[in-house]
Amino acid sequence: MRVHLGSDHAGLELKDHLKGWLVEQGHEPVDHGPFVYDALDDYPVFCIRAAAGVVADPGSLGVVIGGSGNGEQIAANKVKGVRAALVWSTETAVLAREHNDANVISVGGRMHSIEEMTGFIDTFLTTPFTHDERHVRRIAMMSDFEVSHEFPALPDSAIGLGPDA
Repeated sequence: MRVHLGSDHAGLELKDHLKGWLVEQGHEPVDHGPFVYDALDDYPVFCIRAAAGVVADPGSLGVVIGGSGNGEQIAANKVKGVRAALVWSTETAVLAREHNDANVISVGGRMHSIEEMTGFIDTFLTTPFTHDERHVRRIAMMSDFEVSHEFPALPDSAIGLGPDA
């Protein structure tokens, strides 16, 4: 499987480690940068490219990496068709795939060791989406909103209770 990678300076060490590790695991890494350390680089430059690479490459997945992973996840989620999840544990990596069919994960290079993050990424890459009806339905709601910008219908139990009433 092709795995698109993007980071900033805080994620460069993990990204460089992952390129070799992914090859060892039988994957094909696609590096969207950065390629040299620059403490002033801007993560959107690289993370948006990695996310766009996933959308343009059906069947691929992506990993974006920064200091905390927060900004990188936000940047990746700006690309139409991306479902990027912030992962900080093995459990969140499993749930990102099983429940959300996430196609990109974001990890914080300053939050965990390289070994821990490599484990999270391995879990993400090897965990399948469950295709459970409730998860498929929820993902469809988000995808529909992304195109139409129309809110999903309120459930009958919420009608008259909130600001959309």
